[in-house]
Amino acid sequence: MCGIMGATAQRNITPILLEGLERLEYRGYDSAGLTVLVDGQLKCLRRTGKVAQLKQLLKQNPVAGNLGIAHTRWATHGVPTVTNAHPHQSHQRIALVHNGIIDNYEAIRTELTSKGYVFASQTDTEVIVHLIHSYCARGLDLVSAVIRATKRFTGAYAIGVIDLQQPNRLVAARMGSPLVVGIGSGESYIASDQLALLQVTDQFMFLQDGDVADLSLDDVTVLDRAGQIVQRTVSRFEYSNESADKGYYKHYMLKEIDEQPVVIANGLGQYLTDWDTLETLFSKNAHNRLMAAKRVQIVACGTSYHAGLVARYWIESLSGLPCQVECASEFRYRQPVLLSDTLLILLSQSGETADVLAALRHIDTDYLVASLAICNVPSSSLVRESDLSLLTRAGPEIGVASTKAFTTQLVALLILTLVLARTRQSLPKPECRMLVQLAKLPDLLQQVLQLKDVIETLAGHFANKHHALFLGRGSLYPIALEGALKLKEISYIHAEAYPAGELKHGPLALVDRHMPVVAVVPDNSLLEKLKANLHEVRARGGELFLFVDQLVNIPTDEAVHIVRLPRVDPLLAPILYTLPLQLLAYHVAVIKGTDVDQPRNLAKSVTVE
Repeated sequence: MCGIMGATAQRNITPILLEGLERLEYRGYDSAGLTVLVDGQLKCLRRTGKVAQLKQLLKQNPVAGNLGIAHTRWATHGVPTVTNAHPHQSHQRIALVHNGIIDNYEAIRTELTSKGYVFASQTDTEVIVHLIHSYCARGLDLVSAVIRATKRFTGAYAIGVIDLQQPNRLVAARMGSPLVVGIGSGESYIASDQLALLQVTDQFMFLQDGDVADLSLDDVTVLDRAGQIVQRTVSRFEYSNESADKGYYKHYMLKEIDEQPVVIANGLGQYLTDWDTLETLFSKNAHNRLMAAKRVQIVACGTSYHAGLVARYWIESLSGLPCQVECASEFRYRQPVLLSDTLLILLSQSGETADVLAALRHIDTDYLVASLAICNVPSSSLVRESDLSLLTRAGPEIGVASTKAFTTQLVALLILTLVLARTRQSLPKPECRMLVQLAKLPDLLQQVLQLKDVIETLAGHFANKHHALFLGRGSLYPIALEGALKLKEISYIHAEAYPAGELKHGPLALVDRHMPVVAVVPDNSLLEKLKANLHEVRARGGELFLFVDQLVNIPTDEAVHIVRLPRVDPLLAPILYTLPLQLLAYHVAVIKGTDVDQPRNLAKSVTVE
């Protein structure tokens, strides 16, 4: 959520800032703005709404300069207004952009007010810029002022700061909120995501918590939280620029749904190459750590939480290890009772999810054999701070509603499960059957994608609906949860999911001819039980929308709509049956005319509470 851009160069950086903001639109925001140093003045333009509105304002009031910062804001402190939009300024000298939340801003605001500072906004961010100005006014240079100011804050921040009196200098700092430095030829940049800078560089330096970076045209100096100069590794972006481009697709979400067979095939190729070398697959003495695990605790948020729920079925059935799954936003605030020799698994697409990181930092590591991050970003805070990591290799995902990041998490979790089963010898060569089946998975996923037109037609039945119920049993219950989440995220239809066996315990009261009921029906050991639940729905006049194994016999009538899916090993069914639910949500959202890639009130990477 929120997006930061900044640049210092020998050319006009306004187009760079604007393109960067456009590339950050997926993060979720409600206003946009930029400040550029022009002819000895800080020129600031801000607008509520989309970046397109800011571009229109720039056409009417063009600005050009060599130093500047820009921002897309997702409102936390203060409603979405121009006054609350970033960048913020102090005394027309210091300008600043900020992601995160400063917890103790009220006390500092009171202190600054007593010293004569006047606040124009409702934001916590304005406290930061005035505090930095107060130190610069005492004679400190910008870097020293930023270091001194950030020591006063509690909470999370990523900031970019410029000073009218230091025209080629851009200062950045981070704590708990991601920030990356881009390295160019005679140019330097900052951004909250490397995707924002791919138009100008493919070389990046990832700042760590407590770092302050001093950027000039030809050099980047980083100081750690102790004030010591440190070297941070410069890495190259591993995907092509086109991987973050929409191409000929109308929406990023549809592109990313379509990419799933390819990214899963690529991931499997890497996993199976490293299959017999766990240190390559997970790193850092993985074999001994995994072998010592006696139980598993999974912590995640949102879609990743649903992936963890699926993994619980796999881990307990294949490895024999007890497994608990919990929302990170709850886990971090209670006193969890962990038994010794626990393997802690942390799921996050970005690796910067605030609640997941807090859970990792909150836990008593004395009880752990290891913390294991399953993540899509190798340079993320979660990967750096965990003992082990398993990368999902989904590539950039721009759509706010997660698709390929979810299915690649499932594949990674299944690989981990097979590794745990092998190290514990709980199954006779469990990899033999499953590795063969996994190799077939990309082709099966491609077959499901051929059903787009059928699912688009089905979606028409939801155009005027306000509620929907999703059902699944066993490891498909979390997939029903994920399907309901996707529908509510992007179509704004209220959708809930239940284990089908729970119908009689309450949800059946909702069922009538106006309530569409969606169910996933693979051919597994719970099939007959699930059929009985579906009969209960029809007996109450409910309309059924079923995604069914191609050989399963389900009686049809005018209120039973069936989409046939290819046969798949029951263990892999959660992955396969995810795709039609993604497509259903997508086409319903398109029919309803919502903003598919940037649904209201949501952000891609939730880096604050």
